[in-house]
Amino acid sequence: MLGPVILAASRSDRMRRLISAAPVTKQVVDRFIPGETVDDIVPIVKDLTDKGLELTMDVVGEDITTPEQATAARDAYLKLIDHLEELRLGAKVEMSVKLSMFGQALPGGHELALANVRPVVEAAAAIGTTVTLDAEDHTTLDSMFAIHEELRKDFPQTGCVIQAYLFRTEADARRLAASGSRVRLVKGAYKEPAEVAYQQKHEIDKAYVRVLRILMEGEGYPMIGSHDPRLIAIAQELAHKAGRKLDEYEFQMLYGIRGDEHLRLAAEGHRMRVYTAYGTDWYGYFMRRLAEKPANLRFFLRSMVSKG
Repeated sequence: MLGPVILAASRSDRMRRLISAAPVTKQVVDRFIPGETVDDIVPIVKDLTDKGLELTMDVVGEDITTPEQATAARDAYLKLIDHLEELRLGAKVEMSVKLSMFGQALPGGHELALANVRPVVEAAAAIGTTVTLDAEDHTTLDSMFAIHEELRKDFPQTGCVIQAYLFRTEADARRLAASGSRVRLVKGAYKEPAEVAYQQKHEIDKAYVRVLRILMEGEGYPMIGSHDPRLIAIAQELAHKAGRKLDEYEFQMLYGIRGDEHLRLAAEGHRMRVYTAYGTDWYGYFMRRLAEKPANLRFFLRSMVSKG
């Protein structure tokens, strides 16, 4: 399986230098990360929202080593919110944040991440939108869920992400569904040990369906993060059985993957949100996109060969 190898490479400085230096890399990265600045991304946001799609925006960057970098990450999101307010797009565009980018891994990181993310959540609420806390590797999740619970006291629309491949996720889903939370369910894109996570695709798919059923039958707002046609069809069936209306759940897919499916679901009346990342520190995000789906890796390798 190439996925674990690619995920290991995502932490390698040597591979980062090698891949970043490849002439073809920018062309392929642009498929998944369509800009480096807010100004770059504004035309993309306008185009997607004009087509009836919604967005969640991610300023890429996770390898934070100083409190000053964490503050800069906070300020990057506040700048994004200012632009969304100017565009009057608060109702259609939310934000996704990784708490590692806000200093979670630094000394005193839990308190630091909470202090940095709170102003972003407050500013988002002020323009009529919200924030979803992305899940990272399993060692960070207790902190993430605690921050999520704290933020929801004042901002109940704050969402979080759970990962189907982790053994703990069914219990997390029951707790979150009972509390009425917004929850994005994904398969998972980190290299996790067999002690905490399913390793085989068929096991992960089964877990995804089990967790999705919990969310659909619960009190919260499920967000289905998947490009898998079979899982999308199952989600629609589970939503119907649970008596959910079309505005009581949504689909989420990555920018650059299955764009026609984005439009098809939106045309059918579904809420369809496109996870759109931008920024200069793209390497970790890009490598996980390659690891998640063999077709993404094949696309990258074909491009390298054709440009070689």
